[in-house]
Amino acid sequence: MAFERITINPTRMNGLPCIRDTRVTVAAVLGQLAAGRNIEQVIDDYPYLEVADVLAALEFAAVAVAERELPLAESA
Repeated sequence: MAFERITINPTRMNGLPCIRDTRVTVAAVLGQLAAGRNIEQVIDDYPYLEVADVLAALEFAAVAVAERELPLAESA
């Protein structure tokens, strides 16, 4: 699967996945969404991003976690 809006450059942000070769990492966008901010609020913080960029970050994360096993806490 090709991600046109996600770039990985070893010389930018230590090789973390970024949005369209900016210094905004996929993790930064996901962190804001996880904290309860909506897409419009994320774009307010990063006005050079587009809705499609935020959705691409979500899609990238979905594919990334589907490829790995992650340790989860035991259910109570």
